[in-house]
Amino acid sequence: MAHYDELETRSADEREAAFAPALARAVANARQTPAMARALRDVDPDEIRDRAALARLPVLRKSELSEAQKKKPPFGGYTSRHPHEFNHIFQSPGPIYEPGRVEGDWWRLGRFMAAAEVGSSDIVQNCFGYHLTPAGMMFESAARAVGAAVLPAGTGQTDLQVRAAVDVGTTCYAGTPDYLKVILDRADELGERLAITRAVVGGGALFPSLRAAYADRGIVTLQCYATADLGNIAYESPAMEGMIVDEGVIVEIVRPGTGDPVPDGEVGEVVVTTLNPDYPLIRFATGDLSAVMPGESPCGRTNMRITGWMGRADQTAKIKGMFVRPEQVAQLVARHPEVSRARVIADRRDEMDVMVVQLETKGENPALYEASVLDALKLKGRVELVAPGSLPNDGKVIEDRRSYG
Repeated sequence: MAHYDELETRSADEREAAFAPALARAVANARQTPAMARALRDVDPDEIRDRAALARLPVLRKSELSEAQKKKPPFGGYTSRHPHEFNHIFQSPGPIYEPGRVEGDWWRLGRFMAAAEVGSSDIVQNCFGYHLTPAGMMFESAARAVGAAVLPAGTGQTDLQVRAAVDVGTTCYAGTPDYLKVILDRADELGERLAITRAVVGGGALFPSLRAAYADRGIVTLQCYATADLGNIAYESPAMEGMIVDEGVIVEIVRPGTGDPVPDGEVGEVVVTTLNPDYPLIRFATGDLSAVMPGESPCGRTNMRITGWMGRADQTAKIKGMFVRPEQVAQLVARHPEVSRARVIADRRDEMDVMVVQLETKGENPALYEASVLDALKLKGRVELVAPGSLPNDGKVIEDRRSYG
């Protein structure tokens, strides 16, 4: 199984030796941007050389980025280049603006294409959008990085997509997981046979049943985890055991509402530091949930693996007319060193909201925590003490059990 470059198969010692200077450079690059210079003004980059030091830096959330862009459009002062020095400026829903360059596979998705064994003998039917949003160009860049030709199909016009796939002889589909089925079903209706044997997908969940349906047609389907701001974060290989973290980012899994890393295997929010000197985001919170997987991939790639997308970390709930946020739950836990984790449950009883606060602790007296719950959450609720390690490992600190149907 071919690899994209030697970075993917580094030994643990080689990877560790490269980590410290790469992280210090990323922080130094970030301090060259107006926005991060303010946030990191008291930070010496040479002192940020391991994960423990990185975890002490502030988390950057998308809402902060969006607010900064309103004050200083288009990029809010988070880039090291002027807007006109980029090749593209994209607009995603929000709106929020992202930069792009055409040099050097800027979003690093070529690594994913190579893992999917797409190469110079392939023609990629790129069904990601090319209009305003960056996904189309992200996968265009990836195909170029592995030497594949591209049919820039974009979205919609399924009959034309089928006609083009037949006439051009596309061998690889790039797009959202579901749209390939639309193309294949329409091809069946038209009596056409497509030559697609590979699919590289993103932008939505790839359900096992859909992957199996494509496999039954002889199409190997792999997915990536990427964003417009960060580029490639993680990707699948043919081993299909979790997702391998890209070589151009540093991934942390933190407890939702905080910047505190969780133990390996525990579900938490994905926070990413990118090594891209043009757009050096430090500890950027994605809002997605995942967990670190133990060991290395059977495919020979040695970087950290994550379990893939496991839901959203933004669990804010309105209970009795008041918003309860993950940050408040984190503050509650921080007040009591003997409490390891907490979970707020919102439910309905007798047509009224009720709140239960479960605390993992060896303590036995719930009344000792009632004042802290009221102070931190601004609501009264029933406190339940549960054994350490007994709360579900799903990344949730707020669980809304109310039915909105």
